[in-house]
Amino acid sequence: MNPPNQERRVVPPEAVDLESPGRRDYAVRFEHPTTWAYYLVPVTVLVGPGAEPDRGLVAIGSTHGNEYEGPVAIKTLLGELNIADVAGRIVLIPVLNASAFSAGTRDTPEDGGNLNRAFPGDAAGTLTQRLAHFVSARAFPHVHVVLDLHAGGRVACFPLLASFHRVADAAQAREMEAAARGFGTPIAGYYQDATPGLLTSCAERLGKITVGGEFGWGEAVNAAGVAMAKRGILAAALRHGLWRGTLPPPQCAPDAQVLCDSSDLGCYVLAPRGGVFEPAVACGERVAEGQTIARLHDFESIDAPALDLRAPHEGYIQSQAWGARVQRGQVVTIVAPECAWME
Repeated sequence: MNPPNQERRVVPPEAVDLESPGRRDYAVRFEHPTTWAYYLVPVTVLVGPGAEPDRGLVAIGSTHGNEYEGPVAIKTLLGELNIADVAGRIVLIPVLNASAFSAGTRDTPEDGGNLNRAFPGDAAGTLTQRLAHFVSARAFPHVHVVLDLHAGGRVACFPLLASFHRVADAAQAREMEAAARGFGTPIAGYYQDATPGLLTSCAERLGKITVGGEFGWGEAVNAAGVAMAKRGILAAALRHGLWRGTLPPPQCAPDAQVLCDSSDLGCYVLAPRGGVFEPAVACGERVAEGQTIARLHDFESIDAPALDLRAPHEGYIQSQAWGARVQRGQVVTIVAPECAWME
């Protein structure tokens, strides 16, 4: 295990060693765009005696800087994982966007970039693009499992869930489903793959077994979400022969986990105008087609009744706006129909 307060070796991105046996704790430096300074991204590499080329796991937290369950889960694992128990390659990045994390913001303050819209990145680009390039060019070639841990931040409330995309390769799809189930979340879900620049989409197109997830919301730390995030990392490492250990029991039994599909944009309920959003059902609740799931209040017309927002079809509430004030066109709710597991 890592000795307390051990100083990390400060290196440029190209100096991170992902091949030699043993444990290495780095602070990877990325030059500040305007100030004579560097952002230091913590990266820990554990390589066991059974490591194979192009095979391993990378777990990433703080792609967005105000989402905390992933960073807390991965930081905790830094102190708990023993190199003697590591058979393959495990790469842990608790805080990828160190700039946004330091500022407590979703996006990178220096360039306004959303790191989860910047992949595969650019080594000579903005800070956001350089962070994306480091992951796609340095980490991805050495791993076959990619876990990107998110939370709702100020944007949305989610039931605790693991998420992944539909992919054409059947073997890859089965392993992604298995990795999602390993987190032990009550809900897992397919989601849309149309947004350009997603970390997960970039990894999937390289053939990686790729799972994301939403493990909290509201810029808080959800203890259950932290536990699920940790378990998902360990479950994937165990399944793929990268770690020897005993998993904690899942918080949700496998036969109770629900799989949903929100990949069709018809699942998105948009605010037809600005106003104050009032949920009428709980996040994660099952709803019927046509059921009132939220109300939108117009306080410019104080005597006007609230506008009912209704479920477009039967399914589970997979997301709700977190802030009360919403703008026209904002996704305020996602209703995801249930679907069958592959296995």
